[in-house]
Amino acid sequence: MSWTRDQGPGSPRRGYHHGNLREALIQAAQDLIGTKGPAGFTIAEAARLAGVSPAAPYRHFRDAESLLAEVATRGFDAFRDRLAAALAGASADPARAAESVGRAYLAFAREEPAFYAAMFEARISRDPFPDLQAAGDRAFAVLRTLAERLAGTARIQPRPPALMIALHIWSTAHGIASLFGRADPSRRPLPMSAEDLLEAAMLIYLQGLGVTVSSNSA
Repeated sequence: MSWTRDQGPGSPRRGYHHGNLREALIQAAQDLIGTKGPAGFTIAEAARLAGVSPAAPYRHFRDAESLLAEVATRGFDAFRDRLAAALAGASADPARAAESVGRAYLAFAREEPAFYAAMFEARISRDPFPDLQAAGDRAFAVLRTLAERLAGTARIQPRPPALMIALHIWSTAHGIASLFGRADPSRRPLPMSAEDLLEAAMLIYLQGLGVTVSSNSA
C-alpha cells in the first residue's frame, strides 16, 4: 500500500494507490474517529480520505457500523496487549500489579483516542460482530486475572467474587480515564494527575478488600 498527499484545496488528505483497500479504509476510519469522534464518522468520508470512490468501501464493509466495529476490534486487541504487558511486568505484589494495570489503562485512553472512542463511545451492537465481542472479552480477561490475584489475598469476609472485583477495577479506571485522563479542553481541572487520582482510589479500594498494601505500593 502506498499513500500520497494531495496538494489541491479540498482534495483528500491521502491518496490510495494499488494496495490493500481494506487496510486503507480502516486507517482512514481511525483517523476520522480520532479527529471527529464516532458521531462524526461516515463511510463516505472514509472513502474520500482514502482517495477512493464512495462505493469502494462496500466491497469490504456492508455499512459504517461494520467498519467502526473493525476499528473497535483492533482497539480491544491492542488494549488487551497493553494491559497484559503491564500485568506481566508487574511484581508479584497484587497491589503493585493493580497500580501497573491501572496506569496502562489510562495511558491507552490518552495515547489511542481513536481506538478508545470506537471501543467505548460508538455504541456498536455486539451481536452482529462476534469478533468484536471476543476481542472485548480477551481484554476483560486481563482484568479478571488481576482480580483473581487480589481476591486470593483479600482478608475481607465474605470475600467478593473475582468477577465483581474486576468490574470494580474496570469501572474505576474507565471513569477516571473518561473524565480526567484524556485530552479534552472542556473537562474539569484536577489538582492532581489522573494517575494520582487512580492510585488513591485503588488504595482505598484495596484497603477495603483487606489486601495488604506495602508502603511502596499504590
